[in-house]
Amino acid sequence: MKEKFIYILILFTSIASYGQVNLSMKPDKTDYESRDVVNLTIVLELNGDDLVQQSRLNLPDLSKFNMVGSGSYRDGVLDPETNTSSTKSITRIALEPKQKGKIRIGSVLVTVNNKIYKTEPFDIFIKDVEKKIPAKTVASNDVYLNMEIDDREVYQDQPTIAILRGYSKNIDNLRRVKNIALPEDDHLDVHPINFNKSEIDPSGISNMPTQILAVFMVFPNESGYVEVPSVSASVSSYSNSSKISSNKVKLNVKKLPADAPEGFKNAVGKFKVDVYKTTDEKIEAKKPINVTVKVSGEGNLANMHLPEIEKSEDYEIFAPKIVNNIVAGPTGFTGDISANYIIIPHKAGILNIKTEKFSFFNPENAQYVDLGGKSLVLNALTEEQLDASKTAVEKVNDYTNDFLETVDSPVLKTTAFRVKEKRKFHWNILMINASILAGLLFIYFAFRKWQKKQRLVVESISTKSLGSVAETEAEIRESLKTDVNDYFSYLNSLKKEENYQSFFSTVSELDATVRSEYFEGHGSSFVSFIESYKGRSVAEEYENLQQRIQMEKYSPLHSAQSLDELYQDIVNIYSKISK
Repeated sequence: MKEKFIYILILFTSIASYGQVNLSMKPDKTDYESRDVVNLTIVLELNGDDLVQQSRLNLPDLSKFNMVGSGSYRDGVLDPETNTSSTKSITRIALEPKQKGKIRIGSVLVTVNNKIYKTEPFDIFIKDVEKKIPAKTVASNDVYLNMEIDDREVYQDQPTIAILRGYSKNIDNLRRVKNIALPEDDHLDVHPINFNKSEIDPSGISNMPTQILAVFMVFPNESGYVEVPSVSASVSSYSNSSKISSNKVKLNVKKLPADAPEGFKNAVGKFKVDVYKTTDEKIEAKKPINVTVKVSGEGNLANMHLPEIEKSEDYEIFAPKIVNNIVAGPTGFTGDISANYIIIPHKAGILNIKTEKFSFFNPENAQYVDLGGKSLVLNALTEEQLDASKTAVEKVNDYTNDFLETVDSPVLKTTAFRVKEKRKFHWNILMINASILAGLLFIYFAFRKWQKKQRLVVESISTKSLGSVAETEAEIRESLKTDVNDYFSYLNSLKKEENYQSFFSTVSELDATVRSEYFEGHGSSFVSFIESYKGRSVAEEYENLQQRIQMEKYSPLHSAQSLDELYQDIVNIYSKISK
C-alpha cells in the first residue's frame, strides 16, 4: 500500500512539472517621486508541449496612469534531456502617474488551456514632492509655464488636447503674460482652440496661484515617440519684457494599422462625403456649372486631403475654391469643408462626374472605413433642347426678365423684380409676372407722358438773362450731370444678385457717361485729360482699373470677394473723377 502511494505521488509530481504556468508582475521599485516613471515587468512562462495560451495578457485598470511606452519579447527553448519545450514572454510597460499617494495595481489575467491565471495585486507609493522653483524665480515673483497633455497615447493624425497653465506667486504677473507662441515642429501640427484666460485659481503647486492661458490641439503626423516642443510667451512689466518657456511633453504615437484601403490618405476621425450641384438650373453644354464636394464630420479636417473630382474627356475642371466651416473642439475639428468646382461640359448628353475613393480611420474602434468614390450624374442639353424643355411659365419669366433688363436704369431698379427659374408650373407666379409686367408698362408710359409735359412747360417759360454764353453753358451742363451715386447703388445691387452680365454692362455705361460729361470737347485722350485735371496717380489708377475690369469680365469664374474688391475700386476712382 505504501509503495502504491509513493508511485501515485511521483506520478502527480511529474505531471505538475511537465505542464507548468508561471505568471508574475513586478515594479522596478515601490516608492516613486512625483515625476518618476513606473516600470512594470510582466513575465509569462509556459513549460510543457501541451500548454496553449488562449488569450493575450489582460492588463489591470491603469486609468490612474499615462501610458508612456510598452514593449514585449518572446523566446522558446527545447530541453534535450526531458524533450519538453519552454516558452517565455516578457512585457514591459512604462507608466506616468496622474496622482500622488498610495496606488494599487491590480492583477494581470491570462487564459491557458481553459484555465485563468492571474498575478497578485500590489501597492506603490507616489511621494507628494513639493516642486522646487529656482531661487531667482522665488525672489522676483516671476511666472513659469506648464504644458499639460492628459492623453499622451494617440494614433497618427489623431488630435490630443494640450493646456497651457501659468504659475506665479504674484497674481499681477499672470495678467502680464502676452504673445503666447505655440510649438512648431515638422512631426506635428498645432492648432489653437482659444487663448481665453480662465479665472485665477489661488491653490496650485506650492499654493501658488495658477491660470489657464491657452488651449490648443496637437496632431502628430508620424508614429513613435514624438516630443511636443515648449510653448513660449513674454511677460511685460513697466521696465522690461522677459521671455519664458514651458516644459516639453512626449507622446506615444501609435502607428496606423497596415491594412489601409486604397483611398486612404491621412483622414482620422468620422466623416462622410457628399457631391452635388449647387443650383437647380438646367445644364447647357459648353456652359459652366458649379459642383461641390463636401466632407463633413469630426477629426483632422484642417489637415486632411480632400477627395478630388476625377478628370474626364467629357468635361473640363477648374481649380476648386475651398470653403472651411469648422470649429475646434475636444475631439478635433467639427464641421465641414467644401471644394467648389467649376466644370464645363464639352458636349451634350449624360455626364458622370466621379470623385476619388475616400476612406478614413476611426480611432474609437481602431478600424478603417472605406466610403469608396461618389458620383453625380447630370444631363447636359444643347441650346435648342434647353429652349424646347422650358414650360410656358418659364418662357413668360424669360420675356419678363428680358424686358426688365431692357428698361432698367440706375434710378428704377427693376431688376429686383427678376424672376428665377422654376421647375413646376404655378398659375399664381404667372399672374404675378403678368401683373408686374402690366404695372411696369403703365409706369413707363406714364413717365414718358410726364416728360413730354415737362418739356412743354419749360418751352413756355420765358428765359431770363443768365450772363455770358460760357456761364450759361456751364450751368446747363451742371444741371444735366448724372449722379454717379445712382450707378454705384445699382452696381451694388447687381453684385449682390450675382448678375454679372448686367454688372459689367452697367460699368461700361457708367464709363461712357462720365466720358461724355467730363471729356467732351477735349482733343487729347481721356487718360491725359484725367492726368491734367486730377494728377498722374489718378490717371494710373484709372488705367489699372480698366485692365482689371476686362480681365474679370471675361474670366470663366467670378468670386464674391473679387467682385467686392472691384466694386470698391470703381466707386473710389469714379468718385475722384466726377468731383
